[in-house]
Parts: sequence; C-alpha cells; structure tokens
Amino acid sequence: MTQRVELSTVMDRLAIDSVITGYAVAVDDGNWLDYRALFTPDGRADYRTAGGIEGPAGEVAGWLAETMRLFPVRQHFIVNRRLRLENLNGDTGDRAELQADYLNPMRLETEPDHSNGAEQSTAPNFESGGRYTFSLRRTEGGWRLLAVVVEEKWRRTTGAHGAR
Repeated sequence: MTQRVELSTVMDRLAIDSVITGYAVAVDDGNWLDYRALFTPDGRADYRTAGGIEGPAGEVAGWLAETMRLFPVRQHFIVNRRLRLENLNGDTGDRAELQADYLNPMRLETEPDHSNGAEQSTAPNFESGGRYTFSLRRTEGGWRLLAVVVEEKWRRTTGAHGAR
C-alpha cells in the first residue's frame, strides 16, 4: 500500500467513525433531522428484532421520534467496531460495512412518586444489547448510511416495569 492510500484509508475510517458516533448522538438526543441527514436519500433502517419497523430512514425516524418519547433518558454505547472498506485493486472504494456491538441503557418514563419527598430516579430501568450492521456509501457530501440493521440479542427491565 502506498502512503497516499494508507492516508486515504485512515481518513475514511475517521469519517465513518464520525458518522457512527453521530448516529448514536442523534438517537440519544432525539435529533431526528440529524438522524435523517446521516442517511443517503435511499437509506433504510431495520429495527424489527428490537420490536420496531423497517423502512426508509425518514419513515423510521418518525417512528423513533414517537417511540423514544417513552424513554426520556437514553444513551448508546457503540463498541467493538469492525470496519470493512471496499477494496478496488488496492485502493479504497466507495462502500463500507461496519459491524459493532451496542449497549443501550434507558429510563422508561414513570409517574413521579412524591409520597416520600424523594426525587424521581434517572437510573436506567430498561437495557438492551446487540449488534448493529451499518452499510455506508461515499457521497459528494461524505460518507452516509445506506442501511442500518439492528440485531437485538437481549433486553432487561427492572423495577416496576420488570415486574409486569
């Protein structure tokens, strides 16, 4: 590999990492405009294994906006990122796939209990974990998500919600 190709590969890896981090921040902050902007115009998302829907990114963003209202506290940890860049005769191509594990602690909205004068807890009472598969395409505007597929492997609820 030439030094130019190596530098290009590093720059692509950093740009893709920024997209994946942007994805987690957009979902956690409920910024659905930023979420949509991460996708190509034909981008899709599939949340079916987590009880969600599959479809165009804009449609899925609307579903997420409604669903995430149930979770006023949420935070994604996207780790163990494994990136495969398309290779075109020793040069970096315009497609990539990234698989990464996730841990997603959230807080289900609950009715405040002011009977004892205590503040309502913000500790997570709903957690899930699994693996994302992100397919990306290089565009004139940089790397964008072509597809996101969620493979939820486990979930746990605690407190009153876990007792149901």
